[in-house]
Amino acid sequence: MHGQGGDYKDLVVFLAAAGVIVPLVNRLKISPILGFLAAGVLLGPDGLGRFAQSVPWLSWLTIGDPGQLAQLSELGVAFLLFMIGLELSWERLRAMRRLVFGLGLMQVMVCTAVLACGFLLMGQTLASAVVLGMGLALSSTAVVMPVLAERGRLKGTVGRSTFAILLAQDLSVAPILITVTVLAALAQQGGALDTAVLGRALFTLVPAAIGLGLMVLLGRVVLRPMFRSVAKARKVDQGGELFVAASLLVVVGAGLAAQASGLSMSIGALLAGVLLAETEFRREVEISIEPFKGLLLGVFFVGVGLGLDLDAIAADPVGVFGLALALTVVKTGVIFSLARFWGLGARPALETALVLAPAGEFAFVVFATGLVEGLAPPQLTNTVALSATVSIFSIPLLAMLGQRLARKTAPDGERLPDLPPPEAMDGAVIIVGFGRVGRLIGEMLKEHDQAFIALDTDPGIVSAGRRDGFDVFYGDAGRREMLQHCGVQSTRALIVTMDAPTKVDEVVTTARSMREDLILIARARDDQHAMRLYGLGVTDAVPETTEASLQLAENTLVDLGVPMGLVLASIHERRDQFRKAFQAATPIERRNRPSRALRQTVRPARIDPNQD
Repeated sequence: MHGQGGDYKDLVVFLAAAGVIVPLVNRLKISPILGFLAAGVLLGPDGLGRFAQSVPWLSWLTIGDPGQLAQLSELGVAFLLFMIGLELSWERLRAMRRLVFGLGLMQVMVCTAVLACGFLLMGQTLASAVVLGMGLALSSTAVVMPVLAERGRLKGTVGRSTFAILLAQDLSVAPILITVTVLAALAQQGGALDTAVLGRALFTLVPAAIGLGLMVLLGRVVLRPMFRSVAKARKVDQGGELFVAASLLVVVGAGLAAQASGLSMSIGALLAGVLLAETEFRREVEISIEPFKGLLLGVFFVGVGLGLDLDAIAADPVGVFGLALALTVVKTGVIFSLARFWGLGARPALETALVLAPAGEFAFVVFATGLVEGLAPPQLTNTVALSATVSIFSIPLLAMLGQRLARKTAPDGERLPDLPPPEAMDGAVIIVGFGRVGRLIGEMLKEHDQAFIALDTDPGIVSAGRRDGFDVFYGDAGRREMLQHCGVQSTRALIVTMDAPTKVDEVVTTARSMREDLILIARARDDQHAMRLYGLGVTDAVPETTEASLQLAENTLVDLGVPMGLVLASIHERRDQFRKAFQAATPIERRNRPSRALRQTVRPARIDPNQD
């Protein structure tokens, strides 16, 4: 009976897979995305479902109606594109323009053309061949990036060139979907490429263009004030869940607005991410969205696994695996050639080509759009989709193969001069707290050409800092996720300037647990707090009241007539006592350098103006 749990059975099965199968796959050091794909195959009608009639209780362990997960699956893709949009600041695109708009877009166009020619040779119409070629030209951002991260390949030439190409592919999704719409309009008119037909086809895109324009305008006007209001409410403890709710509202709202304009939900989410990328709330939004993105993407890949028709593969294994192999070989050759033309060495070009050769998740979006528009033949499209799914399963294997081939030769010393790392602030100093102390430190770093970013939980301080041209973001540095998004693994130093001792301790503990070699400098309330911070692993702790007290005492004693030599000697002795206490509080493994918490310079004696 519906309404007594049956309606939610498939969702429960998916959550069980996410909680049991995927962690098991992680323990085997396999990509969680592949775990979701495998779960979809296992729990689908061609997996355990084929035995449900003979073993009825297995029906409770299978997903019988994939349509129930379809809407959540679409949200998963939208969240992925939203997260990608958060990385697409205009500055970053400008810095990477040569590889993104050169190598990346050329890869999409050349692969589309070569694959389309292959389908034309198979007897497909031009429109059908182009749709299938565009779908297969794209690679899997959701699988490739985590696989490269797991293998430690994101920071080198391979990771950076791969990211640039994937970025270009993500930017191509919207034009590809619009191209499918134009091809469908032309096909309905008999395929005549006259100006009148083309004009009518393009006119159908006017509502979409107007909708996108309104979304950009509304986003620039509404997003920053909305999140600033939420941040103020969060600061006074009126509900931290409000930030999560606001982030979900932006993703879902932008997706629905795009659908109302005649575009896909994914395009709206991508645009919303780009608009938010320019605000100070970008990093907090990333953390708020991350759990939902991962889970909903899991739904998407479970759906892909459910669509893997094992009977169809068994009926034509040569056709399915042969097409997957041909796709991989063709794309590897094209991408390798283009990468070499754009200046990459042979080894990074080959490794980049191997991980990008399989199809991607957006192939299914393009194929679905082509089927709806009547451009893609259902039987061939299903075979191509099966081959695309099989190729996605091969990405970890190809990544391992590419890395092993790279290890057989000397280390790669080539650099890409205009290609920044995946994180724009990679290597920058991180300042936690941008009040008076943090701002002064930032100004000194800027004066000496030292790159930095700052974090603060006061939206007013963040807004003021950004108005003055500083890279300040809203966020809580006590959370591991926030430090990860700010690049703590590659930063040169982290400086904690907050005046709340408990919060300083929290940030220090979190940062030190993430990196043992991190230069970690913290502001302390007094000597007791400084000793506690040294025990937590700071490189240096600066006790503000202790140093101020010593300077006040020095000036007072001198002004009272105590001889300068005696005053300086006693102040120096007291500082030594504090340093010894700090050194004793420092863990033994970190006592490789003396504390510099208190200044060691000796003030010159005052010169009596009446003295000859």
